[in-house]
Amino acid sequence: MSSQVTVNVSGISPTTSETALHDFFRIQSIDLKPGDGGEKKSAVIHFEKHSAANTALMLNGGPLDGSPLTVTSDTVHHDDHDKHDGAEPFDQSDKPRAGIAAEYLAKGYKLSDHILNRAIEIDNKQGISKRFLSYMQGLDTSVGQRALGPDQTISGKVQSTLRDAHTRAKSVDEQKGYTKVAHEYYSKALSSPFGQSVLSFYTSTSKQVFDIHEEARRIADQHKAPEPTRSPTGGSPAVAASAPAVTSTDAVTSGSEVQPDPAVQAAPTVV
Repeated sequence: MSSQVTVNVSGISPTTSETALHDFFRIQSIDLKPGDGGEKKSAVIHFEKHSAANTALMLNGGPLDGSPLTVTSDTVHHDDHDKHDGAEPFDQSDKPRAGIAAEYLAKGYKLSDHILNRAIEIDNKQGISKRFLSYMQGLDTSVGQRALGPDQTISGKVQSTLRDAHTRAKSVDEQKGYTKVAHEYYSKALSSPFGQSVLSFYTSTSKQVFDIHEEARRIADQHKAPEPTRSPTGGSPAVAASAPAVTSTDAVTSGSEVQPDPAVQAAPTVV
């Protein structure tokens, strides 16, 4: 049964597949209406949560396969950080919209500055969810202890100290597998020399379009970084070849018609 949480999408390119729409919107189901005689298609898209519909509305005007999409809704969706019963520390709907926008850029989608400002405005209006803030504050403490020692936090140290501690944190992570879990990007990012910038980006609503582009570069760089792995003989770690990825330069170039490579791209988070 299709959800009653829906948005209307028009301006869909005749070449855009249903799979591409699923990847762009992370939808529950879709009612796709083909255009006549090569005209653009339209669709009614169903989501599980109102927060997902609001993220889709945030993307209004964003291009897919070179065609700007028009995203509208017949109803108002109340986005109040939908409850979840999962075992994860936070639900996707708890993420700040600016963070979701950065993920889109990192994966090669083109979002205008107008859309990025829209994401910032939503975060300013709604704030960051308490669940997500709690998760990031917990990482601030746990990563700080691994990188800097007992009772230390990433937020409490100067950037030069974090650069010196990066190697130590990375070594501990590799030995104990701290980041081999869901949401590992945040732990890795806080352990990096840019840890304070990452923490501020996800816990503060005070940001600009430039900050979203910077976070997109960090995400893209993290995804293309090679992961250390053990050799088949059990000897010293060997560096595994990383899968092709969108380069950080291409990922955040708002003036180019960058489209993600479906062979290597994980679906964006539309929540």
